[in-house]
Amino acid sequence: MKICVIGGGGAIGGYLAAKLARAGNQVTVVARGATLATIQKNGLTLYMESEPRPIVAQVRAVEKISDVGIPDVIMLAVKAHQIEPIIDDLASIVGPETTLIPMQNGIPWWYFQNLPGPFENFPVETVDAGGQIMKKINPRNVIGCVVYPATYAESPGVIRHVEGNRFPLGELDGSQSERIQKISQMMSDAGFKSPILEDIRSEIWLKLWGNMTFNPISALTHEHLEGICRNPLTKDLARNMMLEAQTIAEKLGVIFRVDVERRISGAEKVGKHKTSMLQDLEAGNNLEIDALLGSVIELGRITNTLTPCLSTVFALTKLLNTKVQASQGRLALPELVLEH
Repeated sequence: MKICVIGGGGAIGGYLAAKLARAGNQVTVVARGATLATIQKNGLTLYMESEPRPIVAQVRAVEKISDVGIPDVIMLAVKAHQIEPIIDDLASIVGPETTLIPMQNGIPWWYFQNLPGPFENFPVETVDAGGQIMKKINPRNVIGCVVYPATYAESPGVIRHVEGNRFPLGELDGSQSERIQKISQMMSDAGFKSPILEDIRSEIWLKLWGNMTFNPISALTHEHLEGICRNPLTKDLARNMMLEAQTIAEKLGVIFRVDVERRISGAEKVGKHKTSMLQDLEAGNNLEIDALLGSVIELGRITNTLTPCLSTVFALTKLLNTKVQASQGRLALPELVLEH
């Protein structure tokens, strides 16, 4: 297939692009700056513990989305707040038969599209102000996806895989279409696990359940997952945030296949892992707080659900992000080394 990965030099985009190219697909990545130059010169490099040697994929790399052409599949591997600035260019390469797979954390802009009920086609303002993305991307082109792997960009054009290979997929209307079966097979051929789900929205909430709690708590405390889950106060806070979110989601018809305690236990088992939001904070990057938490609070408002814990953590993390961005700096506490 002809595949375009927007954000193909980033952690998840690079992981996808390298493995899909190795499987024989024609892959174009959209990247910038040093990352673009490195990929054009040396290819896209992916390190995996399961591989004795790095994967070096010779992909086509371009700077402008408009130079891509019309691909069969577009994988949108950028953060939610990065979509609106590129929406016109993105829309220009979505042909009638192109499949667009957004790969953002949090509640996606398309959440209420093709979803019968009182909120059908309701714009999620937190991630799509004025419904601008909805207006320019036909939902018929979109397939939902939940991203589970952990990866990071070690240097420009060099990606390191940490763990995981699951990218569950789902049509917005829950159908088992021919196109989603082909894309699921394409992902499987490249070494990914991409089961087709009838209810992709419930899977989004299952992933979001952890992201919307542990990510902002970790940014506020500079603590890893294991520490948050073992401290009684932060564990209780995470639990209360999850229960508020569960109330919202269940009002929207979502079914959780695990309970709160199991979800917290799963996070604890990950160990001393820094969340992506804590990593962004330490790097001085803009935090994904609107998509991960602001969107959930918005859905709380439209479902008449109180969100005291979610709203408090959101306010604190938003202020933290504002301060870091205003100072154009980064915020990282030194590691404590204990002498024995």
